[in-house]
Amino acid sequence: MRKVKSFSATRRAFLKSSGHLLIGFQLLPALVFDPKQTDIINNPVADAKVIDAWIRFDTAGILTVITGKMELGQGIKTALMQIAAEELDVAMKDVRIIIADTGQTQDERYTAGSGSIEGSGNSIRNAAAEARKYLLQLAAKELNAKVENLTVSNGIVKSTNSKTIAYKDLIKGKRLETEVTGKAPLKKPAEYKLIGKAIPRADITTMALARQHYIQDLRLPEMVHARILRPPVYNAKLEMLPKEEVSKLPGILKIVVNGNFAAVIARDEYQCVKAWNALKEKAQWQTSLISPLPKELYDTILKTGSAGETVEENASVDKNLSEAAFTHEAVYKRPYHMHGSIGPSCAIALWENEMLTVWSHSQGVYPLRKTISAMLEVPESKIHIIGIPGAGCYGHNGADDVAGDAALLAIEMPGRPVRVQWMREDEHKWEPYGSAMILHLKGGIDAKGKVNAWKTDIWSDTHSTRPGGNAGHLLAARDLEKPFSFKSGGFSGGSHRNSVPLYDFQAKKIVLHDFKGPLRSSALRSLGAYANIFALESFMDELAVKAGKDPVQFRLDHLKDERAKAVINMLVEKGGWRKGKARAGKVENFGEGFAFAQYKNNAAYFAVKAEVKIDPKEKTYRVTKLTGVIDTGQTINSDGVINQTSGGMIQAASWTMLEEVKYDQNGITSTSWETYPILRFEEVPDTEVFIIDHPDKEPLGAGEAAQGPTSAAIANAIFNATGSRLRELPLLPEKIDWEKIS
Repeated sequence: MRKVKSFSATRRAFLKSSGHLLIGFQLLPALVFDPKQTDIINNPVADAKVIDAWIRFDTAGILTVITGKMELGQGIKTALMQIAAEELDVAMKDVRIIIADTGQTQDERYTAGSGSIEGSGNSIRNAAAEARKYLLQLAAKELNAKVENLTVSNGIVKSTNSKTIAYKDLIKGKRLETEVTGKAPLKKPAEYKLIGKAIPRADITTMALARQHYIQDLRLPEMVHARILRPPVYNAKLEMLPKEEVSKLPGILKIVVNGNFAAVIARDEYQCVKAWNALKEKAQWQTSLISPLPKELYDTILKTGSAGETVEENASVDKNLSEAAFTHEAVYKRPYHMHGSIGPSCAIALWENEMLTVWSHSQGVYPLRKTISAMLEVPESKIHIIGIPGAGCYGHNGADDVAGDAALLAIEMPGRPVRVQWMREDEHKWEPYGSAMILHLKGGIDAKGKVNAWKTDIWSDTHSTRPGGNAGHLLAARDLEKPFSFKSGGFSGGSHRNSVPLYDFQAKKIVLHDFKGPLRSSALRSLGAYANIFALESFMDELAVKAGKDPVQFRLDHLKDERAKAVINMLVEKGGWRKGKARAGKVENFGEGFAFAQYKNNAAYFAVKAEVKIDPKEKTYRVTKLTGVIDTGQTINSDGVINQTSGGMIQAASWTMLEEVKYDQNGITSTSWETYPILRFEEVPDTEVFIIDHPDKEPLGAGEAAQGPTSAAIANAIFNATGSRLRELPLLPEKIDWEKIS
């Protein structure tokens, strides 16, 4: 245990200026500290039950929204500010936000599962409503009026006798410590001025103009640079490192070696990279081989998977299958997928006066703090994690690992901010991947053409090894001289997410088989839902063809949920259906495919149509357009929903058409964009998104709704165009039976 001293006054001043300026007010692109800034909200984290934990007014009347959720590019900063501004009738220009900061925000765990608006948004809305109720009561006394005779506009309360008073003059800089009861009246949708509108996101302008915005851009005074020497393969042991030789290179401050953890720290980044290359070239490792190899992977999964655990069973599937007019079964396969963040993971850490500050793009600053605390044996109270957006991530990539790297190295360089930037090959080789999966589906159709039985068997590795207090979940901690062991969190519901059909079937049964794969896996956007919906909606298409039914009508015939039907019907209305004649053997080099799902069976409803063009001569295909309809309940920011849905469709298209982690016995071979291709700009399909808004309903998460349906729609479109049913991802052109259309 390291002895931890008291929190110094100098340190407090530094954190007050750095934490709030960077995260609260986002004064970018400067990314500098202003010690003269006095109007800063940086008090201890408030009790979650009071207004002040979620919203605050300063003396200038600026409303600050406080959320423990992280901005990942999904636009929650703007949406959460809209929610608060709407309830309080404050202009958006007078609203700021603080995100993901262990010194200021609530512990809201991870930003994941499309749950930020439903969770944090609901808390902020209730707090704002409670604040409005409280402030109007204060205003009624000040203006000698009744509450029901007061109106608010842009933070100014006005009575029927024309007297006014501003929120700021009611609060007078004091904190709103009134309890959030959850009973304060919410604004009626008919009164909305901001909710549902396409409020522009300031960060998009910043990104489009290539201004400093991300953790990768952040530069601190007296900062030094570090690179980590990762092993060539999992479980390798460091045998020799040219430490003395590399230490003599220009600008090198320190070579750190702790067991199998090795790093170089230098004055500038270029010097650091050169030293890293020298270490990498001459380091010697004892390695072990990866097994099973890709060609044996799926067979091994089936052989080594667990006996199975029933996720859902509502009737006797076997009995119904025996009574079916005909049955059909198919096997679908998903490879390992990587996050492929455009900006390799980065973090900065400062160890000063026995206090650790880490700037990170982690999706869970509190769980990260707990995990770093366990690794360093430093109390959590002496660790401050400040969230800053990173250049691309949905899920558990290397953000937490690089923060752990930076924390370890900061201890080695007291008083100097240490910036750790992963190299591209580090990101591709060492991030946790989305698990490979196998799905075996079997269904029966009765004499009326309805599904009377449905069974799904799923084989999947874990979809969640996020850090949550176990130091062994950080790469660096496993490589130390006294290593921390990795303890799997078990197989979460992420493996069978969206495997239960929303459709009204007489009998259905879902069984999950766990397996331990050869590669590191964890949360990737939508977790198991991507593969589960790919299989489910591809299989629905196959059953429709077997039954001689139109695929869209076949789905409608099995749905009772009116909102589900509504998104499907709007898609047909807005996007058209089967405009081509690519069926019954009459191929016109064009195909359309359809798919639908409600994410997690309790979040956003989404239907999508994929259009593909094929080139029989070149034996290739292209997705030309993706049209989607989404119902997210109450729409907060229409532009944000469209952006999220379009981006989700494009990302899913890239996974579906191209992406697959390659490896051999000596390690990961997908170490660059050449060896792990993603969609290039010229290959990106056109997208069109329509929203069904329900202002009177609860908002539903939108970020991950598009992933699974898009994959199935593309597969179904390829079948429509070529007659080839592709069931193994990625859907590479060489998997199409071109002889059928030659």
